[in-house]
Amino acid sequence: MASKVCGKCCAPKHALPASRSKLKRSLFVEAMAGGIVLILAVLGIVPHPLKVGDQIDLATQQRMQQREEQLRQEMIRLQQELDKMTQKLQSRLFLKNMLLAMWEVWPFGALPGALVLLFELFWMATEVDSDESESSSDESSSSSEEEEEAPVNEWDVGRFLMQQMQVPVLHLAKRCKVVEALVGDLLHACHLITLNIPLLRLEQCIGVGSAFEGWSSHWDTVYSLLVPLKPPTGHCFHLELGAGGELPARHGRVRVELECVCLRQQLLGDVRCFLHRPEAELGRNQGPCLLQYLCSHSYLDVEKTACWFQLTAMNAWLLLPASHRCRLTVLRSSRSCKLRLENVSGRSLSIEILFGVQQGDSRVFLTSQQARAGLPSSTTWLESCAVPEMLFFRFVARQAPQDSCHLTCLNLFARLLEGTGFSTYCLKTVLMHLLTVIPLSRWHRGHLLERVDGILQYLQRCLEDKQLHHFLLGNERVPREVPLPVAFQTASPLNLFQRLAQEPDAHAQALRDFRRLQVRLRSLL
Repeated sequence: MASKVCGKCCAPKHALPASRSKLKRSLFVEAMAGGIVLILAVLGIVPHPLKVGDQIDLATQQRMQQREEQLRQEMIRLQQELDKMTQKLQSRLFLKNMLLAMWEVWPFGALPGALVLLFELFWMATEVDSDESESSSDESSSSSEEEEEAPVNEWDVGRFLMQQMQVPVLHLAKRCKVVEALVGDLLHACHLITLNIPLLRLEQCIGVGSAFEGWSSHWDTVYSLLVPLKPPTGHCFHLELGAGGELPARHGRVRVELECVCLRQQLLGDVRCFLHRPEAELGRNQGPCLLQYLCSHSYLDVEKTACWFQLTAMNAWLLLPASHRCRLTVLRSSRSCKLRLENVSGRSLSIEILFGVQQGDSRVFLTSQQARAGLPSSTTWLESCAVPEMLFFRFVARQAPQDSCHLTCLNLFARLLEGTGFSTYCLKTVLMHLLTVIPLSRWHRGHLLERVDGILQYLQRCLEDKQLHHFLLGNERVPREVPLPVAFQTASPLNLFQRLAQEPDAHAQALRDFRRLQVRLRSLL
């Protein structure tokens, strides 16, 4: 009996049947057979193949027969499962042919064939519905000899989503560094051009928005950077925030005033005091340039500032080595500087440079960002919390586990929200609240499904209560590493869902959008 098994399984090539009909198999079967044998060799399943004449003891023979029968039953069960799947997804009929091909190369193809098929069943289940996803994940876990302590279903889905979403995010981080360095070089060239002109001083740029927070994986991402503005020597900025003393202020203006530099003029002679020397004495073209060219009624004008920087950037670009390899196009924008870079291969990169004036020692700025409802005049600046939010995500990245799933959650919901009334900022606010409530150690990849479910539950409670508080206003849980103005710390919480409380139709629509979001998430997971 042992010699029969040896001769059947391990005969040399010249002992194989010479019939042409059996040798002419399909290319697919030949490729699968070769690949499977390679997999078996790598896995060590057949590290020492038997030669003709080798003997197998009775115990080994019995184990082989039991394993063969075990695999046969498994293949029958998988065949039945495959038939059910193919009724719903006709485009996957090739899996059945693959199964039959594996039967032809039995027994070498049995074990790896089962593993490949289990993977395909899991992939199909994620596209059909959540119930089938759970069953296929359970089947995958049953075929594994070693199981993780975490639930296999959560681990598999978490690993799948991390692989699908974190690879673009890793490339995103590299692109952000390149963009930030490039804009830094551009600002330095602008400084050299305007060195002898008493206009605005451009500080080091700060990356803001979803790309620099680490969760935007779209290839057409617009990279937003904030350039802080400082007044030239002999000038100072005074911020006028809000209207009627309301806090926190949403809009503000930047008043430009002259200050005395007579002492410096006497000692160094590198500046002129515009405050104590009339323009007539200085000459017609030697007055305070900032007030003359970039201000309207002594207030810094957003549109004039944007226009001046666009012209300066176009000339400064010619000083950079990158100008020989990339083409820079300045797009029309009244309140910012939008750039499009295109290299020799035709790939383009979109950059938006915003301008801001810092509020004291905090990281809150009055920025040139355009408001949704519009702004009353070109001297009105919009208060922005983009920098503190970016600093918060950087703080979390330093404290959270290396394979934390918080950015994966945000990336996932950003895709699912398309076509609904919820904004990505709404879900980002929910996530920021949860990151300060749930310990960061529990955002491990193995807890992905639990965290996704927690985000949904939190959002549902907010919709039921018609209340979602702004994360940075009146919130004691904001880390100290995120500096905020005193007015933000002592302010009453701002309800982002105030419109839902005032308009029943809007609330009903939000509930419908939430149900759509649940259905989309179930169909994915």
